[in-house]
Amino acid sequence: MQKLAAILKQKLKDADKVAILGIGSYLRGDDAAGIIACEQIKKKHGESSKVNVLIGATAPENLTGEIINLNPSHLIIVDSADLNLQPGQISIINPQEIEGPSFSTHSLPLKVMMDYLHQFCDCEFIFIGIQPKNIEMKSELSKELKQAISKFVKTFITILKKD
Repeated sequence: MQKLAAILKQKLKDADKVAILGIGSYLRGDDAAGIIACEQIKKKHGESSKVNVLIGATAPENLTGEIINLNPSHLIIVDSADLNLQPGQISIINPQEIEGPSFSTHSLPLKVMMDYLHQFCDCEFIFIGIQPKNIEMKSELSKELKQAISKFVKTFITILKKD
């Protein structure tokens, strides 16, 4: 988590306006990680003129108009991602590495949404992937993901408060 914190701190050091977008599905256990992380950030940090928290769930493309209107300097996307890591491990993924028909359980590929947003927003994209343990239908959030989300939220809020 210290490496993640250092990278995020560096990437956000000149941030004027940050939008953080949580993606996932409550119906698939650990796939809800992005949504839960953003809900906790919103609850503990709140929103401000500098930070906007958005919940994209399984259709983040529905928020593209809102993101364009916010005109953030940085867009952080938080989602579960199968990165072949240990459950709960968090990694920053280079947006250029997000390829394929669908990177997660949402319908529109994130790459398509990011390419669209890039036409209208001059922002830095930061994609945070959290390795799920179980994304089976009707499964519960795993202990590993609960712990990872808690650590990420604390780290993220600490970075925001130092700015």
